[in-house]
Amino acid sequence: MHHLPQKRKKKQDMPRPRRSVEVAHPDPEVGLTHAQVVKRAQAGWLNTPVDPPGKSVKQIILSHVFTYFNLLFFLLAICVILVRKWLNLTFMGVVLCNTAIGIIQDLRAKKKLDQLNILASPRVPVVRDGQLRSIDAAKLVRDDIIQLTAGKQICADAVVVAGECCVNEALVTGEADEIVKKPGDTLLSGSFVINGTCRAQLTAVGDDSFAAKLTIEAKTAGSQPKSEMMRSLTNLIKWIGFAVIPLGIIMFIKEYVWLKGEIAEAVVSTVGSIVGMIPEGLYLLTSLALVASVIRLANRKTLVHDMDCIETLARVDTLCVDKTGTITENKMIVEDVALLNEDRFVISDIRMIMADYVYAMQDDNDTMVALKRYFTGKQYQRAIKTLPFSSARKYGGVSFHTDETYLLGAPEVLLASCPDRQRYEPIIRRYSEKGCRVLLLALYDGSLDDPTPSAPLMPLALILLSNKVRPKAAATFDYFESQGVTVKVISGDNPMTASEVAKRAHIRNAERWVDARTLTTDAAISAAAEKYTVFGRVTPQQKKKLILAMKNHGHTVAMTGDGVNDVLALREADCSIAMASGSDVACQASHIVLMNSDFSAMPSVVAEGRRVINNIERSASLYIVKNLFCFALAIITLFFTLPYPYTPAQLSLISMLTIGIPSFVLALEPNENKISGKFLRNVVFRSLPAAMTDLVLVIGVMLFYVAFRLDETMLRTICTGIMGVVGLMMVFQTSRPFNGLRTAMFTLLTVAFCVCYFFLSEMFTLSPLDGQSFLIFVVFTMLAFSVMWLFGRLNHFCKEKYLQRQKNKRHVRHRRKSVR
Repeated sequence: MHHLPQKRKKKQDMPRPRRSVEVAHPDPEVGLTHAQVVKRAQAGWLNTPVDPPGKSVKQIILSHVFTYFNLLFFLLAICVILVRKWLNLTFMGVVLCNTAIGIIQDLRAKKKLDQLNILASPRVPVVRDGQLRSIDAAKLVRDDIIQLTAGKQICADAVVVAGECCVNEALVTGEADEIVKKPGDTLLSGSFVINGTCRAQLTAVGDDSFAAKLTIEAKTAGSQPKSEMMRSLTNLIKWIGFAVIPLGIIMFIKEYVWLKGEIAEAVVSTVGSIVGMIPEGLYLLTSLALVASVIRLANRKTLVHDMDCIETLARVDTLCVDKTGTITENKMIVEDVALLNEDRFVISDIRMIMADYVYAMQDDNDTMVALKRYFTGKQYQRAIKTLPFSSARKYGGVSFHTDETYLLGAPEVLLASCPDRQRYEPIIRRYSEKGCRVLLLALYDGSLDDPTPSAPLMPLALILLSNKVRPKAAATFDYFESQGVTVKVISGDNPMTASEVAKRAHIRNAERWVDARTLTTDAAISAAAEKYTVFGRVTPQQKKKLILAMKNHGHTVAMTGDGVNDVLALREADCSIAMASGSDVACQASHIVLMNSDFSAMPSVVAEGRRVINNIERSASLYIVKNLFCFALAIITLFFTLPYPYTPAQLSLISMLTIGIPSFVLALEPNENKISGKFLRNVVFRSLPAAMTDLVLVIGVMLFYVAFRLDETMLRTICTGIMGVVGLMMVFQTSRPFNGLRTAMFTLLTVAFCVCYFFLSEMFTLSPLDGQSFLIFVVFTMLAFSVMWLFGRLNHFCKEKYLQRQKNKRHVRHRRKSVR
């Protein structure tokens, strides 16, 4: 029985050779010694990532040289060489230039991104030789003792040896529960710490870790889904690749057998038809434009993890932001303390309690840092138990004695079962409406193990914190409003506080807020996602559901965040943007990282995405004109047994002056128009008028050729001239509105075409036109303007009808969905 061959593994996926090294059990306070680290590194027990970021230089060169179309072009070149038609090899110049440009640009991008990846690579606190130091995660070895704090992503499988922390394994297991890890418990690589501090010993590194095995399995199963544009281009080129071979064979049979032409002429015509059908620079242009965009963003200190997200970013119509760190600055300050039981607890009592509270807490989030900075008193008592703050719970707590437990957190949550809550709600509302973040300190008559604070409690004081609104926040959100992007604020804070801050930042409809605790079903969350602008008291799981609801409503959603509580939503968003100053796991989970942590850079990032996608769409239409026309013409000449009226040299002239040069120039021009519609559909609609004009005029010339028995060289020269004129008209339309660069480009292209057509004709296998042929050329050239205008109007009418029909279908689907 024969077995099917296994898919060959890539070199980087193969297990790295390792020598056996005994498992150490280092003291959590000492860690490994230098000698033990060196021994494990030399034996291959490094935490080397399974999938190194980016391609190697060799991979870049090979990926550009050995492509399907390059192979096809080289075979066509061999055919032309065999029949000694040297001038018809000019198409290879374009192929070689495209390959060289692609390699150079990718190498430039690799150099720039490697520099940013070094800055963004995760660093891990590790204990070695009794000292705590920070090193690159890739330099860790098995048995290392690492220290984990809130916001840190676990870089290798480990076991807790000291301390206690709460982790979320949603990124690796799909389960979003918060799991407490104590000494002896295992930690899965890829999960992240929500709160607490612990030290853990690495047990599986590199290829052996849980996350690495998932990565290898995913890569074996298949590649990640591509963006809509790249998927459309890949499918287009794939079908063209399938079609040109059989069509080329039939074209050769037609030219050599049916038309009884010489073999040299048959080869030249066949090669010309195949070259005309291949969009030789389209995929390269798209890749280069995206790579150039990545380089420009890198120069602005913006790291792109996934190139396809640039297209997604250009199509974004909804932007979800967190309040803290996005609208406001990261630095939080304690503004004041408002006493609630002045007859029993004065300000000095609150300061003593809070000093002991912050001493007991190991959290290092922004809120705790602000509290520690404000409550700097002497420690009077030690905690016997702590409950770190949780975004899902909305509170934390400390027990100093069995009968002395304090809770600190969201007033609405802590007062939910308090009979006197109506007494405190007006005070809380007053401060929240001022934009303050309000925390309630309460003496609790229960246990920290209670699932909810249901036991009696005594409110002691309100801790009032605030963040300054970023200086450029208002201008940033004004830009998004002008671009038709809806901004949603999703925050864990009080909704009134978040609403007030959003108003100061000029976010439209900021007065429409909702407390997410009232959204108890998926249906309620889905309805609220469309109705409200500000969402307060949102849990991490609700953030994810809100993003998903917006996507289900047909929106393209971008999400910005910097905290652990944002990670699930960041992974769900179409495009996720993290601040480099935020948690490690947020940076690793996002498509884009703002290295300067400056949200005001977002307009330039979105503008860059729109610029590159708009220009690719515009430039791609120049390629598709030729491909649509050449495919249709090849089929018509086959059906009616007519000679194909172009040689490879003539098509190279057309491609260079009406496609190649203008497409690369236009691809780098500013263009911030909003993206709408499907990429390939938009490109085809743009291309049809010029392609149909080419087809109608060239068929007309071929009818003259049959009727008046024109010389075949005259036919080819006239058809090349007409295709050049129509191509320049298409460049003219695509370049509007004109600026200095586009005017200069169009003028030079027109002059260059006239020079090549009339004075360098032999180089492009053209012939001087006789009187009769020149007259035909002039008549059809003059017709080109009116024919293209007519097809343009017809195309516009059909496009409007099509879009209206699609809109009606969407409206019907939405109504049916609403009824359900």
